Amino acid sequence: MRLILMGPPGAGKGTQARVIAAELGIPAISTGDLFRAHVAKQTPLGIEAERFMSLGEYVPDSVTNAMVRDRLDEGDARGGFLLDGYPRTLAQVEELDVLMTARGIALDAVILLIVDGDEIVERLLRRGATEGRTDDNERVIRRRLDVYAEETEPLLLNYSRRGLLTEVFGAGPPTEVTSRTFAALQRSGLMVPNPSRGQPRSGFEGAQPSSRSTT
Repeated sequence: MRLILMGPPGAGKGTQARVIAAELGIPAISTGDLFRAHVAKQTPLGIEAERFMSLGEYVPDSVTNAMVRDRLDEGDARGGFLLDGYPRTLAQVEELDVLMTARGIALDAVILLIVDGDEIVERLLRRGATEGRTDDNERVIRRRLDVYAEETEPLLLNYSRRGLLTEVFGAGPPTEVTSRTFAALQRSGLMVPNPSRGQPRSGFEGAQPSSRSTT
């Protein structure tokens, strides 16, 4: 199965990505992890990305796209993957489409975690207090949420029109959010129950895009 996981900062994407990917037996691929790995290894792409990251600037699409392209060509991603943090722009959406078409594969679903803005602010304020992050104040957090909404609206419209977008209520315990996600994928025909474990599993390889659903 080939998935994209989207959601605002503080929606719990990292936690859900790890759990969902492990259940489906596919790698969770985070652009943040890719940046850190390339920088740590001082690869040519990592050196290029570090130049921008050290200045607090946006890493160019050309660098991010190349990192994602190389990662999707690794053996563990050939049977499926879950992308977390990519794509972030319409240009990246187009690049991912080209990349996947060239490999004869297609997205199965785009999962959007829906969480109320006030709850996200509370989550991030608690995290900031725990981790000593003074930049996580309410004004900064709400600005980040506004920027996220502005940046992702065109992507969500794009995937919705293509029948790929599945919205999942992201509040509550992580286990409940995971269950809602699996239930949404199951209703879309992308997963079937696994009798031996009582958990969902991948329905079929190379699933066709689902119609939009909301959980």
